[in-house]
Amino acid sequence: MLSLWLSSAPHIPSDSFEPGASYDSVVVGAGLTGLTTAALLARSGQRVAVLEARSVGAVTTGNTTAKLSLLQGTQLSSITSHHNAGIARQYVEANRQGQSWLLRFCDENGISYEVRDAYSYATTAQGLRSLRKEQEAATAAGLDVEFSTETELPFPVTGALRLRDQAQLHPLTVLAGLAKDFRDHGGILAEGVRVTGARHEDGLGIKVLTGDGEVSARNLVLATGIPILDRGGYFSVLKPERSYAAALPVTGDVPQGMYLSVDSPTRSLRTAEADGISYLLAGGNGHTVGRKKHTQELVDDLVGWTVDNFEVGTAASFAWSAQDYAPAGSLPYVGQLPLLGTNIYAATGYNKWGMTNGVAAALALSAEILGGENPWARELYKPRVAPLDAASTLRDNAEVGLEMLTGWASGLARSTEEAPPEGQGVVSRENGKPVGTCTVNGTTSRVSAICPHLKGVLNWNDAEQSWDCPLHGSRFSATGSLLEGPAVKDLDRA
Repeated sequence: MLSLWLSSAPHIPSDSFEPGASYDSVVVGAGLTGLTTAALLARSGQRVAVLEARSVGAVTTGNTTAKLSLLQGTQLSSITSHHNAGIARQYVEANRQGQSWLLRFCDENGISYEVRDAYSYATTAQGLRSLRKEQEAATAAGLDVEFSTETELPFPVTGALRLRDQAQLHPLTVLAGLAKDFRDHGGILAEGVRVTGARHEDGLGIKVLTGDGEVSARNLVLATGIPILDRGGYFSVLKPERSYAAALPVTGDVPQGMYLSVDSPTRSLRTAEADGISYLLAGGNGHTVGRKKHTQELVDDLVGWTVDNFEVGTAASFAWSAQDYAPAGSLPYVGQLPLLGTNIYAATGYNKWGMTNGVAAALALSAEILGGENPWARELYKPRVAPLDAASTLRDNAEVGLEMLTGWASGLARSTEEAPPEGQGVVSRENGKPVGTCTVNGTTSRVSAICPHLKGVLNWNDAEQSWDCPLHGSRFSATGSLLEGPAVKDLDRA
């Protein structure tokens, strides 16, 4: 599955990795957060390296719907319920700063974007109640939202919130611009370099360990989704969510606004242009990573809904998925990691709103590293766990524990000697251990079905033909190569 953005991405050069080199800061991950942070640090005169295990934008940024919006479904009412209206106002201010910085960067560098109105809409009575709560929270947080029952949608709604003059863009053109700015200021961007660990050394700063050798740095920024090297335990207060998107060619009139439903299953809409073709992008059908059988059915359902409701082609030109992390307290975790010593930072938990939150996090991290200060960041970005957060964390980790037990029980309960059919995978017992067997493009592969992070038993994802961990969201290719963490190494071959 390849996104519209990755398939139409401009070329982004990669530099050579230099084992033994020393930097002021090393940034791990070349998505929006990582490249924005790196560019800001390099502009200050720091010597900075970005180390990316795969390629620029390969994970979340390259698979987002790329809405740069301050209207974010029911996010503000969720924040208010966990914290208070003051924290929600600071969250809006942080996102406003991130949005403004990114649009200004696009204007200064000739990167195109489209100004669009954003809508959150409901189609049920329950959804309308959620929408009214969001309206109240948004108004208290300083957003000029408008309520209406009229939209461009071809089906009736019980209500909609509208926020004018938001934006949508091509995320890979943004990453290309950030990468150029970073490299123009002396930055090193090295793809295909996986960071596997880090340690403090007296007088030498931080040793950053990779599969290709070590480098040293005074500061280390982990912009990797769930942070790797996570002795602070963020994986236990974040729920990894997988959602799907499809781009279908437009054949008639389609909505021009950016739409997001507050009912379940989620439906997200926006337009896009690539290579002279107009597309309608639809997203939704999210679920916890690794806990849904036959994920291809979710993609088919999303495409079918889009075809049934809009003037588009009968098949998707592109279909893909993205991974996001829902924080227990509805706020991102941004700042210095606990229990890892000084000068190791992370940003995670954007709850599917990474375009604004990712840039806001970069502004906060770069200011903290350089000795500056953002008033909104001081109060907003703390790894706080309020009483409601703790209850959510206990519930989510109980689910993780259940997945651990049921995964091992099912993985050890059966054995098979037959290769699964094309595109399918199965976990079976061999010598008392779970083994994953799959067939992709006519080739059958066998790998350990035990996640190297915390030993969860993996499940097969037939939409993306990958092995996914139902505990904390690590994912691996059919042949066992690591796709995304918190694991930091490939699966063992069976």
